[in-house]
Amino acid sequence: MILAARQVVTPARVLAPGWLLLDGDRIVEVGEGAPPHRPDVDLGGATITPGFVDLHVHGGGGASFDLGTADAAAVVADAHLVHGTTSMAASLVTDTAERMAAAVRELGLLVRDGRLAGVHLEGPWLSPQRSGAHQPGSLTHPDPAAVHDLLAAGDGAVRMVTLAPELPGGVDAVRRLAEAGVVAAVGHTDATYDESRAALDAGARLGTHLFNAMRPLHHRDPGAVGALLDAPVDVELIADGVHLHPAVLRTVFAAKPGRCILVTDAMAAAGAPDGDYRLGPMAIEVRDGVARLASPDGDGAIAGSTLTMDAAVRFCVRTAGLPLLDVVHAASTAPARAWGLDDVGAIEAGRRADLVVLDEELRVTRVMRAGAWVSPSSTPA
Repeated sequence: MILAARQVVTPARVLAPGWLLLDGDRIVEVGEGAPPHRPDVDLGGATITPGFVDLHVHGGGGASFDLGTADAAAVVADAHLVHGTTSMAASLVTDTAERMAAAVRELGLLVRDGRLAGVHLEGPWLSPQRSGAHQPGSLTHPDPAAVHDLLAAGDGAVRMVTLAPELPGGVDAVRRLAEAGVVAAVGHTDATYDESRAALDAGARLGTHLFNAMRPLHHRDPGAVGALLDAPVDVELIADGVHLHPAVLRTVFAAKPGRCILVTDAMAAAGAPDGDYRLGPMAIEVRDGVARLASPDGDGAIAGSTLTMDAAVRFCVRTAGLPLLDVVHAASTAPARAWGLDDVGAIEAGRRADLVVLDEELRVTRVMRAGAWVSPSSTPA
């Protein structure tokens, strides 16, 4: 099957116009200009991007990965699939060791059958000073036995762990994770610059939602933000207009070319109405699309987001004024590379045919996963 469109976004450049030759679930060839034969699907003025890859998502469609069930995971995946996310992590928030291990075991089954890209543990080894929407009473230090037990529960499914390196045993835990082939991410941390650098030297390779739930950047006390900006590692960014100002997005994209990763950090309300939800054991209020910890005055800490990846792409391009090529790289190619997902994340020969079709307003019109179109009736206008 040949697809043609006004623009095709490849890792190196935007082909205008461009075309793709697909065979089953694979991309066979990509070209610029007129296709070699009449296209089977002419998408006119559309833009084709690779399927989005979200390494940090807790829920969507009213469901959460915390439940640790296949039914809940399917609801979350489907809610984000129609918005272009064809590969995603199952992110778990802090809970008791028993409940987290049970969720990891169940979600691991979905990782092994290919429905999820992996499990991301955001906790329980986080700073009490920067806990955000994580239950303070369940936060612990990363002792070797606890790290081993949670990794073992997933039997290889845990691909990333966010932790605060300043905690007792934090740097040793980073080293253990790196040795196990798990991405150690610095986040929810009050670490100083030197403490953060020690974690990076020990093998940490990513910063979880940069700026958010971190000691603020200061010119005499750069903290984790300064260390992550200063090192050749990847950083997550939540581009929803709530977590980060557009000027911050532009600054970080300029400071870390090719190293920015867009994530949604979405909770159950993504793709669902405002209302009252839960994020792990925590009660969450969603008002006007903003998720916060439940509080009497409605001004609790930000608790994840209701973002979808297509909205993040639009915000970066339309509001922050970032180049489409760089933004798509951050939504697809960079996250796939960070987790070693060599089969997805880019439009090039040999990769799986995961594609997103965007209109001139960068809104999703069609989604393809593994060579099959998502039902148009469930695709957002």
